[in-house]
Formats: sequence, C-alpha cells, structure tokens
Amino acid sequence: MQPIYVNPFTDFGFKKIFGEDASKESLIDFLNALLPNQTQIVNLTFKNTENLGQTIIDRKAIYDIYCENELGEKFIVELQKAKQDFFRERMVYYSTFPITEQAEKGTYWNYKLKAVYCIGILDFIFNDYQNEEEKKRVLHIIDLKDQFGKTFYEKLTYIYIEMPNFNKSEDELVTRLDKWLYFIKNLEEFEDMPKIFKDEIPFVKAFEKAAISKYTKDELAIYNNNVKVYRDLRGAFDTATREGMELGIKEGILIGKIKGKEEGIKEGKIEIALKLLKTNIPIAEIAFITGLSKEEIENIYK
Repeated sequence: MQPIYVNPFTDFGFKKIFGEDASKESLIDFLNALLPNQTQIVNLTFKNTENLGQTIIDRKAIYDIYCENELGEKFIVELQKAKQDFFRERMVYYSTFPITEQAEKGTYWNYKLKAVYCIGILDFIFNDYQNEEEKKRVLHIIDLKDQFGKTFYEKLTYIYIEMPNFNKSEDELVTRLDKWLYFIKNLEEFEDMPKIFKDEIPFVKAFEKAAISKYTKDELAIYNNNVKVYRDLRGAFDTATREGMELGIKEGILIGKIKGKEEGIKEGKIEIALKLLKTNIPIAEIAFITGLSKEEIENIYK
C-alpha cells in the first residue's frame, strides 16, 4: 500500500513539514521542545541560505533550514540521512556563517553576537562513543565549556538527535519532544493521524503539509526522486556492509589456513575495510564494523 504521508527523512518531506512559511508554527513548536525554557521562540523568519558566505565556494554550504527568531538569534536545522566522515566538523563549519554575517560594517564594531543554534537530526548513530549509555542516548546538547565544566561561551550550541535510538511507543510519550520524535520516526507508517496529535494545532498542520494526496504533479515528481535517493543511500550502506563482511571472512579463512588464525583474522578485517572504503562509508563506521583503529583504516585508504 502506498504511504499516505511523506518520508520526513527526504529533503522534500522535511522542508515541506518544517521549512515553508505555512509550516512555521510547526517548526517553532519543534524547536521550542528542544530549547530551554529561557530560550523559547515567539516568531521566526526564514533566511536565504544561498546568500551565506563571502565566496562562491562558501555559499555551497547550504543548510536544510536557516532561520532567525524575533531576538535575532540564528537557527540552523540540518537533516542528515547517511553517515559521512567529519559530520561534526561540517556542523562547526556551518555555524561560522551565521556568526560572521553578524559583523557590522564601518570603522567600529564591539563584536557583540547573537546566539547561534545548530541542530542536526540524524538518521544514524555515531558509534564512536566510549560506553553503552552514550551509545543509547537520543539527545546530545553541546556547548563551549572549560576543563572544570564551566560554560565559557553560552551563545553557540550544537544539538544532535540520533533518531535510531528513539524507540518509544505511543503510550510511552511524556514530553513535547517525545511527541515530535515519535512523529518524525513513524510518519511514513501512519495510516491516519493518531489521537494524541488531533488536538494539537502544530501537529495537525504538520500532518496537513505531509499529506501526499495534496501535492501537485511536479511536487510528487520531486518527492519520488527524493525517496529514491534516500533508499539508494540506505541500500548502498547495507549492501556494502554485508558484501564487505562476506569478502573479508572468505579472505581471512584462506589466509588463516596458510599463515595462521590471528593473521587471517587481521587480513579479513582489512578486506572488509577495503570494500567499505570503496563505497564512501565513513572511517568511523568502518572502524566500528571491523574493530580496526581509525589510524589503520586511514593507512589502508592511503
């Protein structure tokens, strides 16, 4: 059966639900669910992402959503469908644009800045955490602190949501953020709007924007292409992981018979890493799959 609602992990679906003027109320409600009580948004203005940066190269760093609240504070919202190397670095790089654009022209400027929030909704898990508790965490909020845990600068905040870790059922939803994550995670599977959303205007509007039956032919064509890209990314990752494992195991068994078990295992891991590197899977993910260190994988890449 064809889905009734869009896949929010596609560029088209995400921007349709949160990135248009008619979607502003839903976006404000979602952001307020993420932000502390003292930073609640009253109104937002969408900004043109293509005007960011001082050069043509800089302007290629285009976000999914870039907006500003009534206080002049900046919000970048980025949906990331698949893992890639240096994603954290990319978000740090992105955050520099709404900072530098605040520079005032003229002979004097006191460097007073408005706050910048970078929000990443991730359809993957980083897998480079130090313990099991970190691996299972859904929400990560990062700001600048010194070695004693004291906040050094409170106007630059990174927020990451690892969606695969969110597994609450409808009867387990407690907070406003729980409801939004449940909406994002399960939207494409809904056959109708669940009762928990029916009296909530921001959610009702989000469902209206997500209804595929209301799209024009041109919009449907764009969306269907987005769905194909999303599924291809997921399929490529799953296939590369499986094939890499199969190839590595076979190679490891062969070398193990000739040179010994330990060396065979090591060679098998290297073959797995080689296969995965060819499909542009991030080094951190390959390290997690194979058990090799990042340094070993970087040497294989070279």
